[in-house]
Amino acid sequence: EYALQLQEKQKAKFIYGVLEKPFRNYYEKADRMKGMTGENLMTILESRLDNVVFRMGFARTRREARQVVDHKMFLVNGKSVNIPSYLVKAGDVIEVREKSKSLQRFKDITEVTAGRTTPEWVDVDAESLKGTVKELPNREQIDVPVDEMLIVELYSK
Repeated sequence: EYALQLQEKQKAKFIYGVLEKPFRNYYEKADRMKGMTGENLMTILESRLDNVVFRMGFARTRREARQVVDHKMFLVNGKSVNIPSYLVKAGDVIEVREKSKSLQRFKDITEVTAGRTTPEWVDVDAESLKGTVKELPNREQIDVPVDEMLIVELYSK
């Protein structure tokens, strides 16, 4: 049972590219929030800036999203943000910086990710490389194969 719980936690950490300490902090924050801890945890992980950039189709992988955010290529509500773990809120506008829009990298990425469907909780304008977070996702809108209840059971011991 413990091995199964640990495996789920490790899977979630690997998918989102989060280390142990921040993951633990996300769990504790989710535990303090109203509602179910597991669903809150998944919502927090999904609302990280690097994940939102990936979901919008501005990066091929979450690791690439983390890198482009790290290189100050994105603006959140008009301000430059280079922290991949920045938690976006409903209504935030995320766009590629004007200087970065002309880079070949984004032309290639938009070609590769053009066929990928974006989740319904984000609104994306691929032409202007801009997107809006309409609402924070609920568990049904998150298509990550993780059983968050096992993670909650692991941490609540």
